Amino acid sequence: MWLESQCKENVMFGLQLEKVNLNNSRDKEEVDKFLQKFNLILDKDVDYTIVLRDEQKAIKATCSKAGNVFKCFAVSEELRGENVTGTLITELVNTMFDQGIYQSFIFTKPDKAKVFEALNFSILCETENAVLLEYGISNINKYLSSLVKQYSINTEIKNGALVMNCNPFTLGHRYLIEKASAQCEKVLLFIVQEDKSLFPFKDRYNLVKNGVSDLSNVNVIPGGQYIISKATFPSYFIRKEELRTRAYEEIDASIFGKYFCSRLNINKRFVGCEPYCSVTNSYNETLKRILPRYGVKLIEIERNKYEDNYISASIVRQLIREGKLKEVKYLVPEVTWQFLNSKEGQVVLDKIKKSNSPH
Repeated sequence: MWLESQCKENVMFGLQLEKVNLNNSRDKEEVDKFLQKFNLILDKDVDYTIVLRDEQKAIKATCSKAGNVFKCFAVSEELRGENVTGTLITELVNTMFDQGIYQSFIFTKPDKAKVFEALNFSILCETENAVLLEYGISNINKYLSSLVKQYSINTEIKNGALVMNCNPFTLGHRYLIEKASAQCEKVLLFIVQEDKSLFPFKDRYNLVKNGVSDLSNVNVIPGGQYIISKATFPSYFIRKEELRTRAYEEIDASIFGKYFCSRLNINKRFVGCEPYCSVTNSYNETLKRILPRYGVKLIEIERNKYEDNYISASIVRQLIREGKLKEVKYLVPEVTWQFLNSKEGQVVLDKIKKSNSPH
């Protein structure tokens, strides 16, 4: 297995493998300066970084991870073609195994994909500006088969789908779900599982599941790691925000169409029209452009209103920050209101009040 054979490669170059102390600003800055030579940056969310140093202690190569996503690769020109990437990947894969992580992903430039394919990574999706590859004991097809079994998904019928964050679950979300429910025999409702929101995934999932329990044809499903959160999409190799956003949108839409819709027999995906956020509106346009390639129709529904204003989770969070909890009651289902007034909900309320994050 390549993981076992390549860990010795660095010895022949007289290089030393070293873990970087990410709590030390000077050490992080050193890695960042090395990456800048390649027009790269050290992403803020990395949780583990390694470097290869020469005898003079100068960095000659580096690689990082954030959760189960590899990122921030750079190898000095004189070491390219010498299997240094394999050495770095081996070390991080072994670290992940020690942490109980057995599935990993790499976002990289299209011209670098073959490097990782040679290390037994498989391409999931490729766009003009980015490629997503995966490695591990499972893969997306096995994952989707497990979803079918675990959530009793009927793939013999045409299913509708929604993907929601629900941070928190509002009457706006409930309205969209009802509209989709009325148009489909069955609706698969995926809740984004990445824990980058102020309301934890566990709470978001339970609020939605309890809040739509009366809709018998709605199946609430955790989004898993293949429904990508924009918060985890790498920025290190795509510096321009516009190109990075487009790459994220195209990869996420393509994975959903190519894999989820095909395997789960989804022919409609529902979204709410976006009157406020240009980023979300752009994402809807990307879905509208890409999903038809896989025989899927995107259906936009006008959002629910309260007193002539569209209901949104961001407005709910802003009202909480401003201490206007009583006004929130008119924008959320009873299940969310009860949660906000519970002991568990108070913890989230306190976190929102202290946070300046829009998420």
